[in-house]
Amino acid sequence: MNWRDFVALRWRRSVRLPAMAAAAEQADLIEIHKGERRMELKRDGVALRTYRIALGFAPTGHKEREGDGRTPEGSYRIDARNPRSAFHLSLRISYPDPSDEARAASLGVSPGGDIFIHGQPNGLRKLFVRHPRQDWTSGCVAVSNREIREVWSRVPTGARVVIRP
Repeated sequence: MNWRDFVALRWRRSVRLPAMAAAAEQADLIEIHKGERRMELKRDGVALRTYRIALGFAPTGHKEREGDGRTPEGSYRIDARNPRSAFHLSLRISYPDPSDEARAASLGVSPGGDIFIHGQPNGLRKLFVRHPRQDWTSGCVAVSNREIREVWSRVPTGARVVIRP
């Protein structure tokens, strides 16, 4: 283990997880508008909260292959929560779905995966992000650390995610 990993590990162990919000305050849908760099948490069609976001380093278009820097477009779910992420908390998006896998197979490439909604990098990695609102991820959706704590508490596993161009 190098010293960067050690610092990140110590930091992750010290993070207290936010409690889940009351059911009436939890979102059943996350709607992401890539072109507007905006993410909304919704419940029964009503916006509960809106956030400014950063995307992958090549944000235009649907993700086609691993490493393309694009954020996928389509309908997905939050299928896992990672409190020990390399970023300050993360919620995994269920990309790729069967149509994403079929499209990648037709191109003879891997569709990639590990697309998350997350906060800023932990430990010393945060020194390499120029600005939290610039598009800097590898295809994920990033918000501030304060915001991901709120998102974490308001979005249950299984919530729908719709990512629009």
